[in-house]
Amino acid sequence: MPSSPTAPAVRIPDTPAPNPRLADHLARVPDPRKPRGKRYPLTGLLLLAISATLAGCRGFTAIGEWAAILAEGTLAGFGLRAAPGESNLRKLFSRLDAGALDAELCLYAWTRTTTIDGRRVIAVDGKTLRGSRSQTAQARHLVAALDHASGTVVAQQAVDAKSNEIPALPDLIAALGERVRGAVITADALHTQTATATAILAAGADYVFTVKANQPGLHKRLKSLPWSRVPAGHVEVEKSHGRRVRRTCSRTGFCRRSPCMCPDSSSP
Repeated sequence: MPSSPTAPAVRIPDTPAPNPRLADHLARVPDPRKPRGKRYPLTGLLLLAISATLAGCRGFTAIGEWAAILAEGTLAGFGLRAAPGESNLRKLFSRLDAGALDAELCLYAWTRTTTIDGRRVIAVDGKTLRGSRSQTAQARHLVAALDHASGTVVAQQAVDAKSNEIPALPDLIAALGERVRGAVITADALHTQTATATAILAAGADYVFTVKANQPGLHKRLKSLPWSRVPAGHVEVEKSHGRRVRRTCSRTGFCRRSPCMCPDSSSP
C-alpha cells in the first residue's frame, strides 16, 4: 500500500468482518516490535489494515481515519480495545517482514481456490506495481500466479531490477511447493523456455504455453503442421474495441522426432 503521508483520506462505513481463518494465518507473522510497551496485538492490527483496504482505503492516513470511526464492538471483533492511529500503522509496516506477511496471505488465498474439471488451473503473468516508482528506484515488477477459477492470486515473486520475468518463474513454482502438484500452469510466450517447462514438470504439474517468434525453431515447426486437418475443439468469438476476434482451440499429439501430428494427444 502507498506510504506517502499525502495519500487521500477516505471514510467508508462498510466494515468487512474479520475472518477467523485469515487471523490464524496472520498470527504466524513475526512481530517486529519489542514486547514492552505494546498497545495493540499484531494480528488485530493486520486484520484491521486488510479490512480497511478491502473497504476502499488507500494509505495509512485513510486507514487510521477509517479505524477511528469504528464502534467499540467492531474494534473488539479485531481484538482491539482502541483504534490505532496513522503513526502506529506506519511504524509497524515499515518494520514488518513483508515476505512473511505475503507468504501467509498467499497460503490463505490458496484455501479460496477451486478446481476446473478436477484440476487447478493457474495463470502466471508479470505486472508492474502502480505507484512503486520513486526518484531513486525503478518501479517494482512482480510475477504472480493467479487461480483461474476464483481469480485469486496465490503466489507472487519479485523480479530482480537487473533481470526479467524468465528466471523468476521457476522460483515462483518452487515457492508453491506441493500445492502446485497436479495443476495446469498457463503462461504467455515469454515463458516458453526449456528451464521453465522442466521446473513445472519437476513440480508435478503440467503446462500450456504460447509459442511465438521468440522460439523460432519451435514456432516454424508448429506452423508447418497441417492444422486444417485437426478438428476445432473450442471456438470463441469476441467483439471489443471495434473489432471481431475469433479464437480457435485445437488439440492433437505431437511427434518429437519429425514434423507430423500423432493420432491423439497421448502419442509421443
